[in-house]
Amino acid sequence: MDDESPLAISDLRFMRAALVEARRGLGHTSPNPAVGAVIVRGGRIVARGFHHAAGQPHAEIEAIHALKNPALAEGATIYVTLEPCSTHGRTPPCVDALIAAKFARVVIGAIDPNPAHAGRGVKRLQRAGIAVTSGILEADCTELNAAFNHWIVTGFPLVIAKAGMSLDGRLTRPPGEGQWLTSEAARADAHHLRAQVDAILIGAGTLRADNPRLTVRGVPDARQPWRIVLAGEKPVPRKAHLFTDAHRARTLVFRRQSLRAVLRELGRRQIVSVLLEGGTRIFGEAFDRRLVDRVQFYVAPLLCGGPAVVVGGKGAGSTAESLALENPVYTPIGDDLRLTGRVVR
Repeated sequence: MDDESPLAISDLRFMRAALVEARRGLGHTSPNPAVGAVIVRGGRIVARGFHHAAGQPHAEIEAIHALKNPALAEGATIYVTLEPCSTHGRTPPCVDALIAAKFARVVIGAIDPNPAHAGRGVKRLQRAGIAVTSGILEADCTELNAAFNHWIVTGFPLVIAKAGMSLDGRLTRPPGEGQWLTSEAARADAHHLRAQVDAILIGAGTLRADNPRLTVRGVPDARQPWRIVLAGEKPVPRKAHLFTDAHRARTLVFRRQSLRAVLRELGRRQIVSVLLEGGTRIFGEAFDRRLVDRVQFYVAPLLCGGPAVVVGGKGAGSTAESLALENPVYTPIGDDLRLTGRVVR
C-alpha cells in the first residue's frame, strides 16, 4: 500500500484517535496493557472505547457497546492499538466478538508481545474472512505499553530510576536548609510519573532519613502505587507514614534480599513497573547490576557538594563499561531540567 494513498493517510488519522483513547487508561489497567479502539464507518468515527481496568471489558468491546446501533459494526472498520486477544483470560477473546459483529476490516497498531499469543488474533480474524492491516503507528503503540511488554517478555517489572538532584549529582541540600532540591513544578511533574507505575521502591535508609509518603498527589483519579521498602537487619520505623497512613495496606517490606530477587518477586505478583526513588545504595546496586531500564532525573541549577551522591555502588570500571542512555530527552521545567531516556545495556 502506497504510504501517500488516501487509505494509508486515513489509517494514520484513525489510529492516532485510538491512541488518544488508549492513553485514557494509563495508570489504571495494570497488569493489563492500556488499549484504545475506534470504529469507523463511512469515513468517520462512530464509536470509541478504551480499556478501563483489569477484569473490565477490553477496548474493542467498549467501542462495540458504544455504538448507537450494534448493526453499524457490520461492514465497518475497527482500529485498535494492540492485537485483539485470542485467548480467554479475565474476559472472553475479543477476536470472537469482532467476528460475531461482522467487521469488514481490523487495523492494528502493535502485535501482542507475548510470544505464545503473537499473531494468533490476526490469523483467526483472517480465517473468518476479515481483512487485517497491522503495524500502523507501531512504534507509538508499542511505547505506550513499554512496561507491560517488558514484563510479559522478561517476567521482571520495568524499572525506572527517578531522582531530584543538584547539578553536581547530590541528593540533598546542606544540613538545615530544607528537604527539596527541585522546584514545585518539577515535583508536580514527578507525581504524574508516579501515577503511571505500579510500585515505588526505596531503601530503609531513605525511609529513616526522609519518612516519605510515596503517594500520588495532585493527579485526579490516580491509583496509589505499592510502596516497597528494602531493609536489612535493623528494624524499620513502624511510626513512619508508610505504616500508618490510609494506604498502609499497600506497603511491603523485604528483608535481607537482593534488589534482583525482590524485582523478580514483584514480577510474580503482577507488578509490571517499579519506580526507584533511592537512596544512594539502592541506586548503586541497581546500576551496578544493570537492573535499570529507564532514567528520569530532575536536575536543579544548584551546586551542593557533600557526600550524598545520587548513585553509589562500585561504579563502572571504565568509560566503555559505563551505562549510556539511548535517545535522551532534555525538557526544561521552570529552572530545572528533566532528563529521560532508555538505558542501553
